[in-house]
Amino acid sequence: MHQLYETPTKLQHSGFSSMDLQVLKCVVQQGKAQKEKPHMSARFLKLYLLYAWRKIRAGNLTPPVYSQDFLKQGEPTSSRCDDVETLEKKGCAKINIENPHGRVKIITNKPVTNRMKDGPKVNPDQITQIAPQKLSVDLRSGEAQSFSLKFKRAEDYPIDLYYLMDLSYSMKDDLENVKNLGTDLMKEMQNITSDFRIGFGSFVEKTVMPYISTTPAKLLNPCTSDLNCTSPFSYKNVLPLTTKGTRFNDLVSKQQISGNLDSPEGGFDAIMQVAVCGDLIGWRNVTRLLIFSTDAGFHFAGDGKLGGIVLPNDGRCHLVNNEYTMSHYYDYPSIAHLVQKLSDNNIQTIFAVTEEFQPVYKNLIPKSAVGTLSSDSSNVIKLIIDAYNVSSRNTFTVILENSKLPEDVSIVYTSHCKNGVSETGENGRKCSNISIGDEVTFDVVITAKGCPSKGKSETIKIKMQGFTEEVEVVLNFICECACHNEGIPKSPLCHFGNGTFECGACRCNDGRIGQKCECSTDEVRTEDLDANCRMDNGTEICSNNGDCICGTCECKKRDNPEERYSGKYCQCDNFNCDRSNNKLCGGHGECICRVCHCYANYTGSACDCSLDTSTCLAKNKQICNGRGECKCGVCKCTDPKFQGATCEVCPTCPGVCAEHKDCVECRAFKTGAKAETCMKDCMYFEMVTVNSREELPQPGDEPYITHCKEKDASDCWFYYTYAALNDTKVVHVVTPTECITGPAVIPIVAGVVAGIVLIGLALLLIWKLLMIIHDRREFAKFEKEKLNAKWDTVKNWPWISLLSIASHWSVTILHTQIW
Repeated sequence: MHQLYETPTKLQHSGFSSMDLQVLKCVVQQGKAQKEKPHMSARFLKLYLLYAWRKIRAGNLTPPVYSQDFLKQGEPTSSRCDDVETLEKKGCAKINIENPHGRVKIITNKPVTNRMKDGPKVNPDQITQIAPQKLSVDLRSGEAQSFSLKFKRAEDYPIDLYYLMDLSYSMKDDLENVKNLGTDLMKEMQNITSDFRIGFGSFVEKTVMPYISTTPAKLLNPCTSDLNCTSPFSYKNVLPLTTKGTRFNDLVSKQQISGNLDSPEGGFDAIMQVAVCGDLIGWRNVTRLLIFSTDAGFHFAGDGKLGGIVLPNDGRCHLVNNEYTMSHYYDYPSIAHLVQKLSDNNIQTIFAVTEEFQPVYKNLIPKSAVGTLSSDSSNVIKLIIDAYNVSSRNTFTVILENSKLPEDVSIVYTSHCKNGVSETGENGRKCSNISIGDEVTFDVVITAKGCPSKGKSETIKIKMQGFTEEVEVVLNFICECACHNEGIPKSPLCHFGNGTFECGACRCNDGRIGQKCECSTDEVRTEDLDANCRMDNGTEICSNNGDCICGTCECKKRDNPEERYSGKYCQCDNFNCDRSNNKLCGGHGECICRVCHCYANYTGSACDCSLDTSTCLAKNKQICNGRGECKCGVCKCTDPKFQGATCEVCPTCPGVCAEHKDCVECRAFKTGAKAETCMKDCMYFEMVTVNSREELPQPGDEPYITHCKEKDASDCWFYYTYAALNDTKVVHVVTPTECITGPAVIPIVAGVVAGIVLIGLALLLIWKLLMIIHDRREFAKFEKEKLNAKWDTVKNWPWISLLSIASHWSVTILHTQIW
């Protein structure tokens, strides 16, 4: 064994790396420490060193040292698994802790394509717009893992365009304008992309009543007798996607109008088949555009009941000879079902509808565009180009979406868009106003809670909405430590090989129990084992705080990892001690077996009694002002008259100033109540006289000082200060007193009386002036009326005039008499 301990020194020049030698040295030191323990056998040391050496050879340079004596009495084996901080608090060295962490590994990372329109032609499969393409993420519960995604819209990206047209009778004039659409549209799209394909499909309605007439004649020709129309149909894939515009013109020119009875059309059936029949339509993994052209509304899920169709649409392809054959069997799809299938197949929809139905189709499907179709579809090419430019060409919004996440797995996005704009939360999924060639980045954070899917790997996919490229993310869940895979079967450490020694503990074989697998469930009766788990021959097994396993108590674990049961019979715990201020042991001690063990300077059953006396120190540096004792950091006043934090308050005592007033007066001025007994009663303080109040000590000059203002026997004010420091008391007195003379009463009374008289006279004069003004106005009014009077020509007018004049003069005479 000694030779093995010397191995690191001898291997310094044997080709091992310095890291290997450091780890091996650590292993040997731990082995020495184990050897010093008398209960450790040489067999255990050999097995331990062999295990550590195997880990080094395997490339694991952090070999855990399995300390068998880590568990305290009564603790279950599961206590070995805990958070790092708790394990270290319980005495486990860092080198003994296996703490796996998650990681992110990029598997496929092709750079985004910088393709120019005039550059060499590249197959669509070789164009990359999002990177990386595949990652592996190891997730540990509660530990987030993050990575970044880069997106760049490639220039000259290929486009597949499928034109789906309503061929009911109301679209008769539109069909004529669409017959040359193929070549014309090919020419226009050359300005956008050099790789363009076009296809054509048509739809009418379900071939059952009441949507169409089912009479034999109407089934052959649903139009009037003078018009030649084709038989009704639900949907036909007339032309799969092709690069030949002339082929489009030839086939479309051969199409005929059909007819139906109701106004809404069966276009949703057609859209569903176009979305799910990818191979028959010919979709590539490029930009996919679906042009839906109609002048009417649509039927949706539930409308099929009118024709006796109750089975919901199954969302599968049912094209036989390029014609939908199950329209009479399955109901119309719902809008949500249609949105899902279009999104799953990355198809962008452009609705070319008449102005009347624009509000119906607007915002019907996310990321769709709506254009106004003229009555004869003559503007269809301009509509397609404009709608594409608005939704894709100029600026657009990219939105990240992911497949369904496993249970207890969450994902958070943070976007880094143009002009340094960053968003989180729901807005972290998207970037707006992105042009072709702009590059944006998304930070993705994935977190697992617990161990989803029982530890099995899961795969999620992240992609840009409306694009076919996907990022594959493989999630691997870390549910066990690595040491579980490196156990030693039939280990002699597990009672003669009755278990597997892994992660420092024994995992017993079937039929064996105990920490060392030392008991057999078949050989020992449960009653005999339980007797060893009863304290003082009582009735409670493991104090009702644990389970009796192989005659040994294994204590229960609490929900709070800080709380633990312990002891041979689980009779102890660290959470049922006395509390103070709602804190265990007052926060000043440790709870050990239900008894508080206090820290230094604390005592008491709840460690709530402080031995520190600094809190009892008064302003004069005395403990409790010399009037009490400091107990548990609080003053207990011995004199019942005093109270307060430092026994400084005496509610029933006179104030300091009133208490010493008579003595200060008699000593400074030889007056006052104690003038005759001054030498006997008032020599307990030192007195200093000053000439002015400014010369008195200020609060900062003495440790404990009181400023006083009192009246002497002559009713004059005198000022002094009283300071007490331990047994020394000092009084500073201002010897000149302040005597205040009384006010002159007679001049004050005379002034008040004179003021009242003057105010009365002023009021009378004002009243007289107002009356003169009033009389003059009345007289002026009288004069004016006299001049304007019109004399009556009747014979008695002199008497009327004289009466009027007399009345006015009587008023004037009356006023004059009043004055």
